[in-house]
Amino acid sequence: MRAAVLEEYQEPLAIRDVDAPDPAAEGAVIEVEACGICRSDWHGWQGDWEWLGLKPPTGQILGHEPAGKVIEVGDEVENIKEGDRVAVPFNIGDGICHQCRTGHGNTCENVLPLGFAEPVQGAFAEQLHVPTADHNAVRLPDGVSSVDMAGLGCRFMTSFHALAHRADIEAGDWVAVHGCGGVGLSAIHIADALGANVIAVDLVDEKLQKATELGAVETINASENDVPGTVKAIAAGGADVSVDALGIETTCRNSVMSLGTRGQHVQVGLSTQDEEGMVALPTDLMVMQEIEFIGSLGMPPTRYDEIFRMVDTGKLDPSAVVSETVALDDVSDRLASMNDFETMGIPVIDEFA
Repeated sequence: MRAAVLEEYQEPLAIRDVDAPDPAAEGAVIEVEACGICRSDWHGWQGDWEWLGLKPPTGQILGHEPAGKVIEVGDEVENIKEGDRVAVPFNIGDGICHQCRTGHGNTCENVLPLGFAEPVQGAFAEQLHVPTADHNAVRLPDGVSSVDMAGLGCRFMTSFHALAHRADIEAGDWVAVHGCGGVGLSAIHIADALGANVIAVDLVDEKLQKATELGAVETINASENDVPGTVKAIAAGGADVSVDALGIETTCRNSVMSLGTRGQHVQVGLSTQDEEGMVALPTDLMVMQEIEFIGSLGMPPTRYDEIFRMVDTGKLDPSAVVSETVALDDVSDRLASMNDFETMGIPVIDEFA
């Protein structure tokens, strides 16, 4: 099968033939119909996240936002069958640890990051093996497009979990989203669907325009404005919830400082080599205003049905965040464009042969 293989960091991925996977007893093989190209893939391609133990080894197939059709299952698989169309979360759980058994599979005690570790080769390929398929393969509703659902593997469901499960959003709350990439635009669309008034923050006017189309009621160009001061002016004292959807020091600190009293900062973006996970924060301000700092990772696969129900009723539309479809051969160009934050929305691979 054809796959995009990481042979050297920051160099084009090698598009070459590799062996197709066979299913483990509890696993399944899917034919990948679509896979998003995510900024997390860019981090892996850059050689980031060694400080988290997530730096992918050379020889790794990247890609962690797949949707496709099950073509083979192992002897011990009970709930997933050949012909099912599924999405796969990027945080592969074992299904049996305490976290998985209590509904928190996104923080599995033995998690394997899809596309970042040798045991779980990624989805920039014609086929993908899914371990513990009954837990990790999420059956898609009938009639939905794999391209539209590709973002569910990471960005869209990550934003949904952050806002619907981790933050306490009520109708009419002010929610500021810092960074209008794929995660940020997804967060804007979801926060709007949850009844919030959304403020979008970015450096690029085109992305801010897209944010408006997805439900932002106010936008701030961070290159031209004092971000915390402008958010506080718009939100009459500060945002109720503020999301760092990028992960650099500036957006993290701006997000915290944009909050009003008892506001909630939600950290979704992971940091780069500049920060290595360490960011200075205004802790005295956080104490005085009783500000909460909340981390949010992925989404438990057992709760995907919440997204599907909102899609079914038209409240959410993951396809609205898909910016373009490309071929497997184009993946290196799309990763390189992320060096300067040029990518808007979610580019999706839908041609693998």
